[in-house]
Amino acid sequence: MPTLDWLNRDDAFRSAERVPTRVLRPHTAGHVFGDAASSSGNLLVQGDNLEALKALLPFYRGRVKCIFIDPPYNTKSAFEHYDDNLEHSQWLSMMLPRLQLLREFLREDGSIWVTIDDNEGHYLKVLMDEVFGRRNFVASIAWQKVFAKKNKAQISGSHDHVLVFARSAATWPRNLLPRSGVALAAFKNPDNDIRGKWQSVSYSVQSEDAERRAAYRYMIELPSGRKVGSPAGRHWNGLPQRTEELRADGRLWFGADGDSPPRLKVFLDKVQDGIVPDTWWTHEAAGSNQDSKKELVELFPGQEPFGTPKPELLMRQILTIATNANDLVLDSFLGSGTTAAVAQKMGRRWIGIEMGDHAVTHCLPRLQKVVGGEQGGISQAVGWQGGGGFRFVQLGAPLFDAQGDLSTEVRFADLAAFIWLRETGNAYEPAAPGTPLLGIAEGRAVYLLFNGILGDRRPATGNVLTSAVLDAMSRSCWHEGPKVVYGEACLLGDARLAAAGITFRQLPHAVPR
Repeated sequence: MPTLDWLNRDDAFRSAERVPTRVLRPHTAGHVFGDAASSSGNLLVQGDNLEALKALLPFYRGRVKCIFIDPPYNTKSAFEHYDDNLEHSQWLSMMLPRLQLLREFLREDGSIWVTIDDNEGHYLKVLMDEVFGRRNFVASIAWQKVFAKKNKAQISGSHDHVLVFARSAATWPRNLLPRSGVALAAFKNPDNDIRGKWQSVSYSVQSEDAERRAAYRYMIELPSGRKVGSPAGRHWNGLPQRTEELRADGRLWFGADGDSPPRLKVFLDKVQDGIVPDTWWTHEAAGSNQDSKKELVELFPGQEPFGTPKPELLMRQILTIATNANDLVLDSFLGSGTTAAVAQKMGRRWIGIEMGDHAVTHCLPRLQKVVGGEQGGISQAVGWQGGGGFRFVQLGAPLFDAQGDLSTEVRFADLAAFIWLRETGNAYEPAAPGTPLLGIAEGRAVYLLFNGILGDRRPATGNVLTSAVLDAMSRSCWHEGPKVVYGEACLLGDARLAAAGITFRQLPHAVPR
């Protein structure tokens, strides 16, 4: 497969590996907002998005249903909230490690949606082919972001691209869009059919094999008495017997005057429950830049709106296609907070990452307003009345310092998630909270003796594998099969470890990096 080549490409492919895994800590501006009981599934993170993704990966690998990102377009202009003037190779080197990490978050039935314009869009498509696999490309959607023409432009640009890739395109379960507006208005009932509303479709189809379809070209007598044949190059969609059966069943429409060529009636209650998404999204269906700026002005009167916000209608369209209720949505370029706001209103869980100060000045107050029931954007369309909550966190110290020792900020859950990911490749979810058992994978149990998890914080006991600790483990979280135990030290002999089926690994240097 053809690939892009640029300065420092090889280094960019390894940069994600070199990023240290940091701990996540409650934000100094506050930790829980809204309903504390329902806040655990929603997370606002302030920090560099590459470092934040690395910190979140042990907890969320393979759990995200939909990723949406609106990265810098590299338009050679400076924006207040982020640098959009990177040299082309720098932009590619910035995007590559982030895409590599984002892929790890996707569920097997997940998808990623990326907005971009022509400055880097075609390069991004090739880059994503390499990261996600060309076979997993789904579509490039043209979103009509503006509808007013720029008279000074050689050709006035009207759209952005939305690149869509699935984790596995062959099995990706996209949703249909609800019938509304023009699509729903097409169903009428001009003849008062007792079966309800219908729309008509052509009763002739294109002929691809003239000889084989000769029997399908015949004269049909209309209710008016006039006879018509199939149009040139086409044939009727049925033999004469089927045509008469459809006529008798009232499923052919010959126009109000009975003198028009037949059309087939398709009843609303018989069609699929929605319409297949296409690649042309008008501003009426998916909003525009003008809509998004109006939304922010209403939320923050008197403030200069964020430079390139996305409208709530656009995010509603994406999340309708890509997610269902309670699915997890991730946006690592959160910007003005639209993705998180719409996800909250639509009953999805969300993670939003933003590095700038406006994580506090824009994203936080906007999401507080959403929880409080603000009625802008899509609120009325989806019946949003407020509720739920979210947590706000920031990046702390790396798990390991320059000497490879554990940071003093590290807590049990931080190290447990890191070790579990390294041992199993899976996101961490406590198997037996309050015990050293992290979980069991492929018949092997993984244990961590750290920070006095057994209730005894004396280093010589709670964090060291001794006979007493082994007895305590056997009473609370024992696994009969093979076991890996991480701890600060081990005072048991090889024979005792072998008899218990234990492989001991000493912290911190035995932790796979």
